Amino acid sequence: MSPEELKTTHAAPRFGRIDAEIADVDAAIGRSCDFLLAEQHPEGYWSGELEADSMLEADYIFLHTLLESGDPGRLKRAFAEIMRYQNEDGSWSLFPGGPGNISLSVKCYSAAKIMGLPADHPRMARCRAWVLDHGGVVACNTFTKMYLCALGEYDYDAVPAIPPEIVLFPRWFYFNIYEISSWSRSILVPLAIIYAKKPFKKLPPEQGIDELYVGGRANSNLRLHLDRKKLISWRNFFIVVDRMMHLAEAVHIRPLRKLALRRAEKWMLERLEMTDGLGAIYPAMLNAIIALRCLGYSEDDPQVIRARDEFEKLGIEEPATAAMPEPTFRMQPCMSPVWDTAQALFALGEAGVPRNHPQMLKAADWLLSKEVRHKGDWAVKVRNTEPGGWYFEFNNEFYPDTDDTAQVLLALSKVDNPRERYQHQVCQRAIDWEFAMQCRDGGWGSFDKDNTKMIFQYIPFADHNAMLDPPTVDITGRILEMLATYGYTRDDKRVQKAIKFIFHEQEPDGSWFGRWGVNYIYGTFLVLRGLDAIGIDHHEPQVLQAAEWIRMVQNADGGWGESCGTYDEPDTRGCGISTPSQTAWALMALLAAGDDRSDSVAKGVRWLLDHQLPRGSWDESMGEGAQRQSIITGTGFPKVFYLAYHGYRQYFPLMALTAYKRAMERLNS
Repeated sequence: MSPEELKTTHAAPRFGRIDAEIADVDAAIGRSCDFLLAEQHPEGYWSGELEADSMLEADYIFLHTLLESGDPGRLKRAFAEIMRYQNEDGSWSLFPGGPGNISLSVKCYSAAKIMGLPADHPRMARCRAWVLDHGGVVACNTFTKMYLCALGEYDYDAVPAIPPEIVLFPRWFYFNIYEISSWSRSILVPLAIIYAKKPFKKLPPEQGIDELYVGGRANSNLRLHLDRKKLISWRNFFIVVDRMMHLAEAVHIRPLRKLALRRAEKWMLERLEMTDGLGAIYPAMLNAIIALRCLGYSEDDPQVIRARDEFEKLGIEEPATAAMPEPTFRMQPCMSPVWDTAQALFALGEAGVPRNHPQMLKAADWLLSKEVRHKGDWAVKVRNTEPGGWYFEFNNEFYPDTDDTAQVLLALSKVDNPRERYQHQVCQRAIDWEFAMQCRDGGWGSFDKDNTKMIFQYIPFADHNAMLDPPTVDITGRILEMLATYGYTRDDKRVQKAIKFIFHEQEPDGSWFGRWGVNYIYGTFLVLRGLDAIGIDHHEPQVLQAAEWIRMVQNADGGWGESCGTYDEPDTRGCGISTPSQTAWALMALLAAGDDRSDSVAKGVRWLLDHQLPRGSWDESMGEGAQRQSIITGTGFPKVFYLAYHGYRQYFPLMALTAYKRAMERLNS
């Protein structure tokens, strides 16, 4: 759809009066606080579901098929979950309403055949036609091809090489593994073991997917193709290197292979400690299980048992309901308790829940218990810095991140902890760690410092679009807000560098790109919050232009929304159906820019009030019955993987209503 079409799909406003009574806003804030407090876990944390696409269930079926394991009933329920989300054209999408994705569709088709759905079934026929129209199996990404190789459905000598020797590169070498993103590192090291060991379980013919090759598998050229229009390029260079590595594999010239496998195994085992699984993220955990089995670890080995247990914990069983007559099983990509707890605690504190409220103190103490006290991968580049900060999940000691750390610090500022001295020490360690992680250009990446070598994007196995972890404006904006909260000002040279970075990254229309949330509304909201907190004048042209962009993309119904499709088509930025989380972000952006009187703000607040449910929560989903699914407003990897945080629809509207109430109180004082 064009931006104009997207903007006209929304209903006209349902309200007569634009501005909301403060009493109505107060009541909505109270209901929201009550709802959030009731959702707190007895141990003190919040953890909303983290929802993703059907690739997780497809990979779940792949894993248990390869290892001949798994609960048959659970596998059947995972298959039912996959089939809920097939599009009418036969494909599967990365986000609701999005276009079909070739890698996801091939995986889902393969999973369906493994689970017994025949190729001549109408739904399979539609998928097959769609896949063939879009290039067939050879158009899939490297991770998909690697998994297909293990089932005999692709050729190991044609898939991009992922040699375990990469772990042997010294840290001073340009291409060492610490120059790629932390998540790619944790995914690729076990995948390199898999590539070296080449597990193989041939599927029976009726479960194979040869029919997904254009012209048939025997007639398909599976190897990577050189770009003949631009012979001298980094892409072609790496393709030549890839072919040389495959040749060396074919003639068994691998003098360092045993050493590399030992080093990769050691690296992986070390990072299985103090964590909820390798990297505490789904693909790394899945690869680690297969890698351990490839290395000869038995099913009853403690390492394998623990890795499997942590992986299965990501599963959610859904009983049958009137809307879904069959029970289903789905997987989460990871869990988000530290992130959700920090956001919920901050929102409640902003809303006026007493700083010494027992539930606030319990949440603060739970967060303090999750402080990182061991050096992880980040320390390779950031030496002589004491560990500090927080990670995203329940346990992930090797991978704290700057975004969670900033949000936890914001949350802890809302609590009067009896252990005031201890909390102060923890917070100061975290702030020192944040400053040490600041990149050369003044911004912050998420897990590593200066992870910006663009050449890695041309490596053949880098087609998951997530090889790097460069500094981003959304994280930098949040860190500016945190630093202001703890007394830092624009006189600090590190703050000045951060502001310069943000201004340099502003888009021509005034918005900012959102790396970790969908998308420009998210980036713009966090930047404006940070600039406002650190004292940038509301009349600065960058702020005025950003606020005007937010007002310009407001929907006719008074809310705001933006689709994941804006990562592929930036011209549609700001376009999408209104959602609670994105409406809240837009409102907070305007209020942070000093706009507390416009009709845009009044309409946005009214939209949130009108869409709050009686129990104080908000709904952020689309579709009916078994087809109902969450609208995606979170980002894993742009263009590749998206996330629906179930908590976003709850704590962000609360923050927005609170910010509006405070603005109105200032106006009336």
